[in-house]
Amino acid sequence: MTVTKRVVVLDYGFGNVRSAERALARAGAEVEITADYDKAMNADGLLVPGVGAFAACMAGLKAARGDWIIGRRLSGGRPVLGICVGMQILFARGIEHGVETEGLDEWPGAVEPLHAPVVPHMGWNTVKAPEGSELFAGVEEDARFYFVHSYAVRAWDLPAHNPAIQPPKVAWSTHGEPFVAAVENGPLWATQFHPEKSGDAGARLLANWLGSF
Repeated sequence: MTVTKRVVVLDYGFGNVRSAERALARAGAEVEITADYDKAMNADGLLVPGVGAFAACMAGLKAARGDWIIGRRLSGGRPVLGICVGMQILFARGIEHGVETEGLDEWPGAVEPLHAPVVPHMGWNTVKAPEGSELFAGVEEDARFYFVHSYAVRAWDLPAHNPAIQPPKVAWSTHGEPFVAAVENGPLWATQFHPEKSGDAGARLLANWLGSF
């Protein structure tokens, strides 16, 4: 018997919530767009979208208590998926126009300007998935995903970890230079690209996420 997963798309003022809602519904989820604390906490999965500036997204997230929601869900092992700037805010800090803004610090590292001949990085690009990835399971190696961003995490700096704990799985893409394209870390998954705008490959990723809990 298939159980329908209940997913909340966190509505904190920054993100393409309707396209995320439609893509998740097509993948078989029961979806609600809301900033309601209890609904976001009790859903099977929480999707955190994000567009625009890092600092503005962080301010909007805190105003909606999204930082508390994400932290509490993760402390209880409850699934969270961040997309685009919704991924970037999971890192320690963002640096835009020389101004540094504190992120959620779930992962170390800085979101910095992407060094490339053409910025923003807008359009389709391939992703090198890590070995054993659940997120990219069943996705063709040459599959392309849709990106729209001018900032990225250009280095993965994770301190020495406990060998008893599985380290995060990190996927990479390249636009001018390599950057982090996706991370899988226990209940916390995230993508720099937009799976909800990435056709069949993106639909498979969302289905993989729903199938992980």
